[in-house]
Amino acid sequence: MGKQLNQQGINSDTVLYGVLGDPIRHSRSPIMIGRAFREMGINAAYAAFRVEPQDLSAAVQGIRALGLGGANVTIPHKIEVMRYLDEIDEGARVAGAVNTIVNKGGRLIGYNTDGIGYVRSLKNETGASLAGARVLMLGAGGAARGVAYALAREGVSRIYIANRTLERAVELADLIGEYTSAVGLRTADVGDIMREVDIVVNTTSVGMSPNVDETPLPAELLHNRLIVSDLIYNPQETRLLREAALAGATAHGGLGMFIYQGAYAFELWTGQPAPTDAMREVVLESFNQTI
Repeated sequence: MGKQLNQQGINSDTVLYGVLGDPIRHSRSPIMIGRAFREMGINAAYAAFRVEPQDLSAAVQGIRALGLGGANVTIPHKIEVMRYLDEIDEGARVAGAVNTIVNKGGRLIGYNTDGIGYVRSLKNETGASLAGARVLMLGAGGAARGVAYALAREGVSRIYIANRTLERAVELADLIGEYTSAVGLRTADVGDIMREVDIVVNTTSVGMSPNVDETPLPAELLHNRLIVSDLIYNPQETRLLREAALAGATAHGGLGMFIYQGAYAFELWTGQPAPTDAMREVVLESFNQTI
């Protein structure tokens, strides 16, 4: 993998990686990871593979058969793919989903880099100290599980998990309770604890394009001692983040999580540090935005 690319970019030593999903044409992972390989002079290529659900088992077997170095996994396969792997990392097991596969000599190991990617982004972009912090998480879906586990491993003292359906919030709180104090509550009741928390994390899709006028939290609940974080990166500034900034809070968008989850996958595959600045640059270019 350390050999340089030839002029055509691919040769018989090129190691192939890719992302499995359906749909997949919208994915920015090929441009981001492809740029990372070029930046580091690694002889590798990355492609997007549309895999329909009934073909997932065969696609995973193809990783072994064709000797791919690994793959990313996206919607709708993150849960189902776990059935076809040889080993599941603890973070992926707790998250209940895999987004990265590493091929170690034909043995396929599943990881979840979403949560650790989020934490890396939060710390790098806000300077937040997570040890002892109190977190309010909006939503109890798949994204929430990985993020909550990663935050717990960073030493936050309590995670409040708010969801429209109380049962789902309590279920996730019970799971995360093995790692830190966790409480499930209804979204409608978050006003009672807003003065107790340091960080608010939106893991729902509320406010995502095209529904950019929606917000998961009333503006009057926001205050200037908060870090308000949104996993959404399209748009880069959601209504929640706009209103957080107006309230004097620190606003943190979701683009960094996308960059760093890819960075961790790159590092798992190559053993080299990911060129995150170059990765961010090319993703921003794909949005037709300047740095």
